[in-house]
Amino acid sequence: MRNSEKASQATPEAAPEPPPERMKSAASPVQSVDRAINVLELLARDGEAGITEIATELGVHKSTASRLVSALETRNLVEQLGQRGKYVIGFGIVRLAGAAMGRLDLAKLGNQTCQALAESLGETVNIAVADDGVAINISQAFGSAAVTAQNWTGRRTPLHATSSGKVLLAYMPEDKCEPLLRHRLEQYTPRTTTAPDALRAELRQVRHDGYATSFEELEVGLHAVAVPIHGADGEVIAAMSASGPSYRLPREHITQLVHPLADAAAELSSQLGHFPR
Repeated sequence: MRNSEKASQATPEAAPEPPPERMKSAASPVQSVDRAINVLELLARDGEAGITEIATELGVHKSTASRLVSALETRNLVEQLGQRGKYVIGFGIVRLAGAAMGRLDLAKLGNQTCQALAESLGETVNIAVADDGVAINISQAFGSAAVTAQNWTGRRTPLHATSSGKVLLAYMPEDKCEPLLRHRLEQYTPRTTTAPDALRAELRQVRHDGYATSFEELEVGLHAVAVPIHGADGEVIAAMSASGPSYRLPREHITQLVHPLADAAAELSSQLGHFPR
């Protein structure tokens, strides 16, 4: 039998391994992730860097570095500084870190948010949490239009007679909320809701609308509106409110504060690791 015939009858050999170029391509997704992490570590280390610096650090072409940075920027993990073309760590990193930090200081974060919102609205802004059947104000900032500089920080206020308290009640688990409604609800002004069934109906409306109001229910002449703040697990952990005198914040005007309040609360919630669905 000729050699050519023997070759045709021989058992086929195993398929050859792919060339190195193809193997490298197959691993590229993992390699891209590794490079993206290197970009974040570089920015964390140096504070800021341009595309050329990033490409040099990674040992890749500038176009590759640009694609990596663009992908990270889309997720808000990096952001560009003005016209200079430099990149820094983005706010998305804070959100990811917030999801893993159970002991994040809400009051400290809230102070900055309250101050910015108070300056924008001109009214007093507070953040309150529920504690042992009452609301406790943990952060406060005064706007330029605030009539008085009454300090509510640390003050315990009733849940059923304040906008923040109604938000906290509305999103409270039923086994914790119901016992509170069965207790005597104190009347602070003629407008305070003290009938449990009426309050339950109002709390259902709060969950539907996403905000709560208080029109002279705690103090005569004081109006307020509040929205929920969510923690990393999605639960409502606090409420943010804006308040002012009734003559400047009438019923028809106070609901206009809901949108900026909700935006500020959503921003603060994201810092705490909350990812809306």
